[in-house]
This record gives sequence, C-alpha cells and structure tokens, in this order.
Amino acid sequence: MYIRRFMRIDKFLWCIRVFKTRSLASAHCREGKVWVADKLVKPAFELKGDERIRIRKGAIQFAWEIIGFPRSRVGAALVPEYARDVTTPEERAKYDEIRQAQRNLIRPVGRPTKRDRRDWEKHFE
Repeated sequence: MYIRRFMRIDKFLWCIRVFKTRSLASAHCREGKVWVADKLVKPAFELKGDERIRIRKGAIQFAWEIIGFPRSRVGAALVPEYARDVTTPEERAKYDEIRQAQRNLIRPVGRPTKRDRRDWEKHFE
C-alpha cells in the first residue's frame, strides 16, 4: 500500500472539503489567504505532514492540523482522519454569529402572485 508523504496545499484543501473546487483553493492561496506555520503559501506549496494550516474565509480565520494525506477527495465523515479542526473558540463564536445573522434575514419566497399584488394594491390605496 502506497502512503503519501507530501501533497500540494491546494489539493489537500480540496480533498478535506475546505473548498468546493480545487481552482477555488488555488485562487485562495494566490490571494494570500492561506498560511502554513505563519508563512503565506502559494498553491504549489508541498505539505509534509504535522503542520498547521490557517485560512481566512471572509472575517473568519479557520485552522487545521494535518494528520495524514488522503488519496483523493474524501467524504465529510472521513475528514477527521486527515485533519483536525483547531479553530479558536473566539473565531468559532464569530462564525456562529455570522451564520445566525444570515438565517434571520427575511428573504422573499419567490415571485409575488396575482393575489399578493392585489392585496398590496388594496393596502396602498
């Protein structure tokens, strides 16, 4: 059985489901939003293992410790076998606050119906 000893950072972030596509992971690295051991890295940076990755997504700084390297993209249930989430409680609280605020936004359900339009016209006459 072949065990990987290193992996590109963009591929690793895609494999552990931090980003939906590998090109998004590469773009994030090129934009200067990914650090390994407090050093900015490019998409081709080779991870060796037992390193700490820090990623800025919006206002939040997520952090992971590398445990191992997957052969390819893994299911969400298998991610803890390859990376441990070590995001600080302050950042996690900030993330939860942002998600809660997004849930509370009132969004229209869809296109207004003829009945809705008539009700509005009655209300504004």
